Amino acid sequence: MSWKLFFSYEFIKDVVISVGIFLLFLLLRKFFAKYVIALLIKWIRKESHSFFAHMFLSFERPIQWMFILLGIYVSAWYFPYLDPTHVLFVKLIKSSIIFVVGWGLFNLSSSSTLLFAKLNERFNFEIDEILIPFVSKLIRVIIVVLIFSGIAEEFNYNVIGFVGGLGLGGLAFALAAKDAIGNLFGGVIIVTEKPFTIGDWILTPSVEGTVETITFRTTRIRTFAQALVTVPNAKLANETITNWSEMGKRRIVFNLSVTYETPKDKLEGVIKQMEYMLKNHSEIHQDTIVTKFDKYGADGLDIYLYFFTKTTVWLDFLKVKEEINFKIMEILDKEGVSLAIPNRKLYVDSKSEGNGKVRSESFKSEVPEILHKDS
Repeated sequence: MSWKLFFSYEFIKDVVISVGIFLLFLLLRKFFAKYVIALLIKWIRKESHSFFAHMFLSFERPIQWMFILLGIYVSAWYFPYLDPTHVLFVKLIKSSIIFVVGWGLFNLSSSSTLLFAKLNERFNFEIDEILIPFVSKLIRVIIVVLIFSGIAEEFNYNVIGFVGGLGLGGLAFALAAKDAIGNLFGGVIIVTEKPFTIGDWILTPSVEGTVETITFRTTRIRTFAQALVTVPNAKLANETITNWSEMGKRRIVFNLSVTYETPKDKLEGVIKQMEYMLKNHSEIHQDTIVTKFDKYGADGLDIYLYFFTKTTVWLDFLKVKEEINFKIMEILDKEGVSLAIPNRKLYVDSKSEGNGKVRSESFKSEVPEILHKDS
């Protein structure tokens, strides 16, 4: 073929038409992205259709690439010496379309959390919060597998035969990935048995904090120091888990020591008033209330208090506890009963300068670490 024939009028015309068609699709892509999608998203957000807004945002980039693929396919029919019906070309176009559609669905799967939340709100499906992100990630994995399978099938590759033909190689791969598989099953156990859910305050031998996210491999827990701890699901599923968020009530227990000079009748009166105050407090659980003269302590008479608050929220619990402490203070002040101050007796031996006699002195000290010596 001569250069003159190669650059003939018909050749140049077909190339110009082909390039023009491709450029036209590029312009349509830009127009669609800048105006059509932007207007649709603006309108949907105005109408409070958040899921459809996420859907358009998820497919925004894939649709733009779809214009490019269509531009390549249509322009190929006019490009000289290029056969658009060639098997390889058709397979590449189909595979690209499968990838682009899968890309959009993969992006959209992140909105499945929002979809499940809407279904929960509208139809009372009662889908657990711990299950929603897990299902969302599972949908993403399924989409990736379908994309891979679809592209492989386009090139006549038998995916099922490939999986079945792994043989010893598949066994070796499974052994190498045993930790990942263990974490996956640990995640399944956490989701099905639900020892905790997202937002719960839990305590394990390795970490304490609030559950933030649960994935196929790990669970992320935010500690009270705001550190983020990532625990493998296999380890977490085999640990003892205390879910403090599932408490029905919260315990308060302490000993109150009053002086030995307190008369019996005043001690009995103080205990009865404390019991009455607890039994008539709206935030105290009434099933178990114990206020008893417990024992003769080292420094005074010990009163034992044991009861529970109805609230399990930490700040509210502290507020109720503070209120109870103030009421106890008021009862003691009213009855003129004093709290026992811890004291220590020190016996100091001192020698008399004149006759060498030894005498013993005893005294109370509020500063126990000070040594007293005669000059």
